[in-house]
Amino acid sequence: MRIASLVPSATEMLFALGLGDQVVGVTHECDFPLAAGSLPHLTRTVLEPGLSAAEIDAAVKATVGDGRALYELDEERLAELNPDLIVTQAVCDVCAVSYEDVLEVASRLPSRPRVIQQDPSTLGEMLEDIVRLGETTGVTAEAHELRGELEGRLATIHAAVSDASQPRVIALEWLDPPYVGGHWIPEMISIAGGEDVAGPPGLKSPEVQWGELGGLNPDVVVAMPCGWYVEGAQAQTIEHWNRIESLGARQVFAVDAASTFSRPGPRLVDGVELLAHLLHPDLAESPGNIGFIEVRAPAARHSDAY
Repeated sequence: MRIASLVPSATEMLFALGLGDQVVGVTHECDFPLAAGSLPHLTRTVLEPGLSAAEIDAAVKATVGDGRALYELDEERLAELNPDLIVTQAVCDVCAVSYEDVLEVASRLPSRPRVIQQDPSTLGEMLEDIVRLGETTGVTAEAHELRGELEGRLATIHAAVSDASQPRVIALEWLDPPYVGGHWIPEMISIAGGEDVAGPPGLKSPEVQWGELGGLNPDVVVAMPCGWYVEGAQAQTIEHWNRIESLGARQVFAVDAASTFSRPGPRLVDGVELLAHLLHPDLAESPGNIGFIEVRAPAARHSDAY
């Protein structure tokens, strides 16, 4: 089977299922595992490079508001790759090529590929997507095995912290303007032994005002700007330190969101393991493969990196 993946989380699932040699094309953002980055890129963003967080937010809102797409699909290259299956998504308008555009392009391809979409809003739905993808690609047993392994890790984390007190957590999925983490993020925090006091579980991440967060009294703030790696998350945390500090949290962390929080794939479980360590370092070890930084005041002069 020849598979085109148009969303990074699906690419990660396909490789985790042992189907990497059948993936013929990916998005420009697919960078894990390393082998995925060398495959032909089928998408590109219409946003200019080098924009600040505020400029990205404004450009996204303007583009979507005008009814224009944020990503372009390389139909010519896709046709050359002759896929049998295209995996895409429709859950997020700003994360990938639109589902409708993919269907339209697929209908014109000589190979007449099957198109499946993955639109999880919870950890459970992400696990179900693994099984469904395995069934579609003929590796059902491997998919159930992977799901069982991930569920086992989640159970281990939950058991390790279940008797501990639950720190109050605010997860910031964007900082300029602020968005709080929705979808699977509150569930991840709960399994890791925390209480998300701002995000709506299973629902779209909402934009908020800093003033709305002021009375929530968090113990921990986790900066996880969507699609950004730890260095960018740290820079955003420092830039907005006065706002974050005013929330009164005893600890503030910047994490590698692109790897383990933004993409609804197997590495969300790595993110839960990391959260458990951040919230309960005496009960849960760091997974060791995820970047995070604890930022301490005054952030502009001092931070501790791990």
